[in-house]
Amino acid sequence: MSKPVSKVKKTKCPHCSKPTVQAFRPFCSKRCADLDLGKWLNEDYVLPGDSEIPDDIGDDG
Repeated sequence: MSKPVSKVKKTKCPHCSKPTVQAFRPFCSKRCADLDLGKWLNEDYVLPGDSEIPDDIGDDG
């Protein structure tokens, strides 16, 4: 009998498109992970929603 073929999907790094490495998933390296983190910290990436925070948050009255 032959061994079953593993159907593991090979994913690519979202930054450079190289194959991902388990230790840095979904990235291929620490460098690509750090570049992505830098984009979040510099607010290059944003989540959709209201751009302003209302002044009355936390007010009870």
